[in-house]
Amino acid sequence: MSQSAVKASGVTDAPDAGRWKALVFIALAQLMVVLDATIVNIALPSAQQDLGISDGNRQWVVTAYALAFGGLLLFGGRIADLWGRKRTFVLGLAGFAVASALGGAATNEAMMFGSRALQGVFGALLAPAALSLLAVMFTDAKERAKAFGIYGAIAGGGGAVGLILGGFLTEYLNWRWTFFVNIPFAIVAAAGAYLVIREPKGGRNRSPLDIPGVILSTLGLVALVYGFTRAESNGWSDAVTIGMFVGSAVLLLAFVLVEARVKAPLLPLRVITERNRGGIYLSLGLAIIAMFGLFLFLTYYLQIVKGYTPVKTGFAFLPMIAGMITGSTQIGTRLMTRVAPRLLMGPGFLVAAVGMLFLTQLEVDTSYAGVLLPGMLLLGLGMGTAFMPAMSMATMGVEPRDAGVASAMVNTSQQVGGAIGTALLNTIAASATTSYIADHMGGAASRSQQQLVQLEGQVQGYTSAIWFAVGILVVAAAIALTFVNAGRPGGGAVTGSGAGEEAEDELRVPVVAH
Repeated sequence: MSQSAVKASGVTDAPDAGRWKALVFIALAQLMVVLDATIVNIALPSAQQDLGISDGNRQWVVTAYALAFGGLLLFGGRIADLWGRKRTFVLGLAGFAVASALGGAATNEAMMFGSRALQGVFGALLAPAALSLLAVMFTDAKERAKAFGIYGAIAGGGGAVGLILGGFLTEYLNWRWTFFVNIPFAIVAAAGAYLVIREPKGGRNRSPLDIPGVILSTLGLVALVYGFTRAESNGWSDAVTIGMFVGSAVLLLAFVLVEARVKAPLLPLRVITERNRGGIYLSLGLAIIAMFGLFLFLTYYLQIVKGYTPVKTGFAFLPMIAGMITGSTQIGTRLMTRVAPRLLMGPGFLVAAVGMLFLTQLEVDTSYAGVLLPGMLLLGLGMGTAFMPAMSMATMGVEPRDAGVASAMVNTSQQVGGAIGTALLNTIAASATTSYIADHMGGAASRSQQQLVQLEGQVQGYTSAIWFAVGILVVAAAIALTFVNAGRPGGGAVTGSGAGEEAEDELRVPVVAH
């Protein structure tokens, strides 16, 4: 579209002079949220011992956060559209910092679980606000590619950075610092955002809040996430687990029916029924299933089988981080404006699957350089290349008033994918380990042989689950190549700044392939 056409349509696409400074603070906040997902896992054994948390209850340190975060994401996205993204972003940061301080100062398990749930609540405000700010501030295709390249690298690699930082803090300071470290992150990001971010005018959705939609979506997502979390510890045939899945299906179906009928829906169905966004949410969720399970298995493998310290384990993940940063900021960013997004996402997921294939060859005495290093490099490279266009396309062409809920759906697909991945792949691994040990323990005469069989059984479990993850990534690639049919973004604006739906439609036409 010509500049004159844009002006005639009433869309003002003058870029915000402080947008690149704003990106620094948005990226810092995103890093804090992603770090928190893995940094606490490293500290959990020490925290459990100090606070006297039982083995049966320790999962709630992770589950309390996951339920609040996953359940409230859509609500958080709608609040960002209603209140304004900058205000929601700063409020989310402030609340996350306070909740982190409570977690670090926890004196018993109730205080710990409460602080984690509170972190999840404010994280659900913060994450959609951060992504939707990028969506409305970076409207030029080339600039958007660079901004989302940085954001995608952080979203993909931040979890591995959390393993390194968590290892350092736990080993050399104290587990409490895995919570306290969030406070300076939040203060710097909130102060910078308050001073620098200038949200485009006219992009708010001031419609009344859809209360039935909020209740149904929150309860439905909480039931779904808790169902997968419980399946991991209590099994898939557990009555409560089955009840959670059934309840979730009923609640989410009711949510869809309500959204199709109310005047101002929490999640306008146009956001998810658009072919490209629907394909991205689905393929991204599947990829996260594979990723989350792998983080878990590689951490166990390196620490339990190979005997690595927490710090050494964190550094072992560096090639994956390097691959993600390269894939996202170099390959994805450079090619995003030259090729269709599906030609980055599909091959990206397939390269990640090849990396996973390397890791199916793990054995007790596998060399790091021979198998783990190339596997993690390829995995990171593929995921980084695929994540970058996925993050950008998930909010591209969406009406500014829907940017918050569209961003929330990205986070929701990741959160649900993470819950499914941990539960499903853990179950597969545990079953394969049990079967291997039962078949081979009879031939182990000495104690050392029995210990070896147990280690071999664990590795057999990990590789069985990783094979499953390879298949999931291939399916994610097929979905991306099939559903995502948008052409390459042009060099002009790719989304409006809120001057009206007609202008939005006019801007959206050039990016859809026919």
